[in-house]
Amino acid sequence: MLKKIKTEDLTLGMHLHAFCGSYLDHPFWRTRFVLEDPKDLALIKECPVSEVWIDAAKGLDVAAELSSDELEELPPPPPAPAVIDKTSMGEEIKRATKIVAKGREAVVSMFQEARMGKAIEAEAAAPLVEEISNSVLRNPGALISLARLKTADDYTYMHSVAVCALMIALARQLGLDEQQTREAGMAGLLHDLGKAMISNEILNKPGKLTDEEFAIIKTHPAEGHKLLLEGKGISEMTKDVCLHHHEKVDGSGYPKGQNSETMSLFAKMGAVCDVYDAITSNRPYKAGWDPAESIKRMAEWKGHFDPAVFQAFVKSLGIYPTGSLVRLASGKLGVVIEQGEKSLLTPKVKVFYSTKAQAYIPPEVVDLARSPEKIAGREEASKWGIKDIDRYWVGEAG
Repeated sequence: MLKKIKTEDLTLGMHLHAFCGSYLDHPFWRTRFVLEDPKDLALIKECPVSEVWIDAAKGLDVAAELSSDELEELPPPPPAPAVIDKTSMGEEIKRATKIVAKGREAVVSMFQEARMGKAIEAEAAAPLVEEISNSVLRNPGALISLARLKTADDYTYMHSVAVCALMIALARQLGLDEQQTREAGMAGLLHDLGKAMISNEILNKPGKLTDEEFAIIKTHPAEGHKLLLEGKGISEMTKDVCLHHHEKVDGSGYPKGQNSETMSLFAKMGAVCDVYDAITSNRPYKAGWDPAESIKRMAEWKGHFDPAVFQAFVKSLGIYPTGSLVRLASGKLGVVIEQGEKSLLTPKVKVFYSTKAQAYIPPEVVDLARSPEKIAGREEASKWGIKDIDRYWVGEAG
């Protein structure tokens, strides 16, 4: 039986069913567990959430002395559809930072549970996917760009968070309904679960993999699919993306050698999102490419991606995604800090360097939609000796 009680009345042994409040206001990435650790109980009582739902059929009930008017014994009502307002990059970066951190925690936990043989529950990750989806709706550039800024050691976990966000943005660009969009996000979050079965020595190897090691890496789609088959509440879409996100439309991918005719739309989406985050991220063996350079290179890989899906992907991110280093016609260099509302060619750019003077200049934000300035092309930071370029757009946003 589900009952809503005040957090101050929670005791060890109760089965926590749900928090009455924002996903970001409580300290756990999942709910629905028996409270056994005094530290967990203390964390709940210290957080901003004042009420929770417990399941008396799965754990201790409330104390008998609590009067009936202090309790609700009705099932928790379904959450009302959230009204999502657009926010600025700066506003959303602050919230997205918390979501990304919680996302990493969730993926680490899921990998650990998979290694221990525990069944994966989609329901547990649903609130996280919802938060990521809402963040992307408020301002797609914030969380997607933040998730790209991962350390090499964090790559495996943060990659799942990034692909979740990229899948959601792409699903909306393709006009999928909200249910399909959430499922696409869940598929992105769980697409690399099979890597839980591969040793960190291979996953985080700083040098080139041997043929034997690469053969092991190539088992992760099938291993992940096997784990999802044993899971609870896992959609067919999620299983499909997990198994086929390394397929290519020309049939040269793995593990099944599917092609444009046999790959599902969602597998084609997963293939694009997975590759983009991989090549723009710092890996143990190489530094990530510039986002705009990555889009350019991906466009040149014939037979790799479905053209229509890739085109929609570019529209969802921009030709010059947030974090791209660009050269303006005036010779100034700047980093893209936010996409333009009407055109992929007119983002907001934070200029900070003069190629003519070969010197840094006072940073200034230029909205290309309202300026005679135009982007002349992409640039490589290393060519100009520029380091830590991401501080410009993260700093502007924060």
